[in-house]
Amino acid sequence: MGELATLWIVRHGESTANVAATAAEAAGVELIDLSHRDADVPLSPTGQEQARATARWLGDLPEARRPDVAVVSPYLRAVQTAELALAGTGIAVSRDERLRDRELGILDGLTGHGVRRRHPEEAARRDRLGKFYYRPPGGESWTDVALRLRTLLGDLRRDHEGQRVLLFGHDALVFLTRYLVEGLTEEQLMALTREHVIANCSITGWSAGTDGTLTPDVFNDVGHLRAQGARPTREDEIHAEPV
Repeated sequence: MGELATLWIVRHGESTANVAATAAEAAGVELIDLSHRDADVPLSPTGQEQARATARWLGDLPEARRPDVAVVSPYLRAVQTAELALAGTGIAVSRDERLRDRELGILDGLTGHGVRRRHPEEAARRDRLGKFYYRPPGGESWTDVALRLRTLLGDLRRDHEGQRVLLFGHDALVFLTRYLVEGLTEEQLMALTREHVIANCSITGWSAGTDGTLTPDVFNDVGHLRAQGARPTREDEIHAEPV
């Protein structure tokens, strides 16, 4: 099996759930005010602006660097980001459920405070097992997500050898793509999650070196948003999952 020429992953733009979750965490309440199931959460107006700025980044790429194909999470916020970013490009697009966000099971819709108040036994179990292996009842561990992402990357290498592939997904998927592409350990991955918050519409990418191996060339970059006058989501406004 060969390797890709270039791989990028873009986190979706700011969603209405991101806004609601940030407000809920700031207010110290237990529940996030959500009106949609996770798969149906749309972009906020800021998220739409961020996706259009990503379109201009794509348009400015030299022809030899433009993606050949794009693969998108089926969740609405990622689909809308891709539709705005790819409009008029002619880039072939497909959806793949293996790029969906991590499923939180019984903890879905809770803030970190809400998890500790309503499910203290789960908070304790998560502390004991660690973030990487902890699986909430009815949900997924990070390793579960890594398994489905690993199969997707294998298919991409087989079906698009030597091509440039652009993914649209979610924050955990960005971290786990680094984990798989770069061969990180659990400790290295968890250090990344402590040091960084994946920004909405940030770009992370790798390019094949002379030996054909993908090596990182950009991580969690939002320079294109600032360059295009779009407002990057501040770190204190970026909601991460509660566990």
